[in-house]
Amino acid sequence: MLQRPAAGSIAGLSPTPEQLGRRARRAWLLFAGVALAIIAAALYGAGLYGRAVEVDALAAQGRTDANLKVALLRAVLENPRALPLLLSEDQQVHDALAARSAAAIDVLNRKLEGLVSGTKASVLYVTGTNGLAVASSNWREPTSFVGNDYGFRAYFSRAMQTGTAEYFALGNVSKRPGLYISRRVGSASAPLGVVVVKMEFDQLEADWHEANRPAYVSDEHGVVLITSVPSWRFMTTAPLAGATLAEIRDSQQFGDAPLVPLPIARPETLSADVSIVHAITPGGSDGEYLRLSTPVASTPWRLDYLVPAEAPIAAAQREMRLLALGVIGPLIGLAAYLLWRRQSAQMRIAAEQATRAELERRVVERTEDLSRARDRLQAEITDHRSTEAKLQVVQQELVQANRLAILGQVAAGVAHEINQPVATIRAYADNARVFLDRKQTAPAGENLGAIAALTERIGTITEELKTFARKGRTAAEPVELRGVIEGAVVLLRSRFAGRLDALEITLPPPALKVMGNRVRLEQVLINLFQNALEALDGRDGARVEVSVEERDDGVVLSVSDNGPGIPPAILKSLFTPFNTSKEKGLGLGLVISKDIVADYGGRIEVASGAGGTRFTIHLAKAA
Repeated sequence: MLQRPAAGSIAGLSPTPEQLGRRARRAWLLFAGVALAIIAAALYGAGLYGRAVEVDALAAQGRTDANLKVALLRAVLENPRALPLLLSEDQQVHDALAARSAAAIDVLNRKLEGLVSGTKASVLYVTGTNGLAVASSNWREPTSFVGNDYGFRAYFSRAMQTGTAEYFALGNVSKRPGLYISRRVGSASAPLGVVVVKMEFDQLEADWHEANRPAYVSDEHGVVLITSVPSWRFMTTAPLAGATLAEIRDSQQFGDAPLVPLPIARPETLSADVSIVHAITPGGSDGEYLRLSTPVASTPWRLDYLVPAEAPIAAAQREMRLLALGVIGPLIGLAAYLLWRRQSAQMRIAAEQATRAELERRVVERTEDLSRARDRLQAEITDHRSTEAKLQVVQQELVQANRLAILGQVAAGVAHEINQPVATIRAYADNARVFLDRKQTAPAGENLGAIAALTERIGTITEELKTFARKGRTAAEPVELRGVIEGAVVLLRSRFAGRLDALEITLPPPALKVMGNRVRLEQVLINLFQNALEALDGRDGARVEVSVEERDDGVVLSVSDNGPGIPPAILKSLFTPFNTSKEKGLGLGLVISKDIVADYGGRIEVASGAGGTRFTIHLAKAA
């Protein structure tokens, strides 16, 4: 007697679906957390990398631009530096300072005026040893420097002491900033005075301003001297020390300028000459800039160049993060798929085991019932086997019927397709016999050659039909459309002798080729020509027009007749197998034709009415 196993002994061998479901939820929560952490780390790392790459690119371009600006500044400086040297040796300057006669001073004024007009200097003037201006290039103007005392200016005292000096300051008369380049006239033991040239940088600042990128030049104290942002002039790169500020105020170098720090904050140093700063530009707009600093040779100045960095860095970071997502996303998706697949497999196994355990339990429970019902079950099994045997017989009959139907379609199709070649072979054979009776072997040989070609065509047709049965197709190749039309007419000549005059064919040029197979395309045209000629049988004025139109998207061949048209009932299902209006027709010609044209990427359209029928074939043009 069978013993029932303990309940749950089989199910306890592996986790239940409910337990696996809880584990799966925990696994997905852990997976989501890890995936989010990976994505966050990847986005953060991609942002840092994109920022670093973009900063390097901006720094490289910025260094080039800054060096160009320094070169331009040096070119502007070098031109006026030669004037004090030349004038300090000029005899007219010595005469004016030594004699102080009105005539000598007038000559010097005019000379200085001419030199300024021919150079980029703002003003030229000469002072005596006491600092009073003796002559000036602006002696005609109301703001003439003549008679003004410049003894307090550092460029005067330094030139008197060392022989030469350069000093950037705000003009106490013109109130315009500029670089004062001075040189002593005479020797240190017997000085006569000082020659001063003032250089202004209005044009240079205007050129820098057009670039829409802030640039400024600061001196050794950090005071901005030249800038593309006018409001930044005489501001400082850092707060000035008290002693330095007092010295500048006492010298009146920059007038009453406030000398406050530039609106540039939070510098992040990247290298000795590159840093990222937060600047507020005129107009109240602020943002991140890449600041590049480079010294101006032959001066104690430095040029700082600000390149807008916020938008390019943000774009680079966005691009790198998208790229990181493009790489990480598929990997996370693949990991999620593998996890899902593993859990699905576990759930399926658990479900199968639970089902198996339940089935075994039920089997054990029903063992006694099955034993008592064994005879009845045996009878049911016998009935089932009998029914199954009958079902197999019916299935075999259905398969055989299907095979016979397919065989009938194939036989009908073969008969339809080889009908024209066989009729043509018969005509050529009759002609060959006549020629042989007449001892005309050459024409007979030509007819026999044509018969051989037509038998090859029949073989090709049957092979094509077998290929069609295997769901295969003849590969498309460039075919000369003119030859296809002429070949179809030749095959129709024997059957429609004396009636082919109704065909009005406009042959295309020999160079026009379409994609397809010549034999199969001839089959299509034979079907269409034959249908048109049969529709016109016995009608006066019968006419079948065949035309070809070459278009950009392909080739269109039209076959039009002036017959009675196709009945609407047949037209709706014209391309359905065995649908025909002919007494002896099979209804397969147009179906086969449509399939052939479709095989080569084309289509057939039909339009019919009381005035006739037009078939339009669209074919792909060979390249």
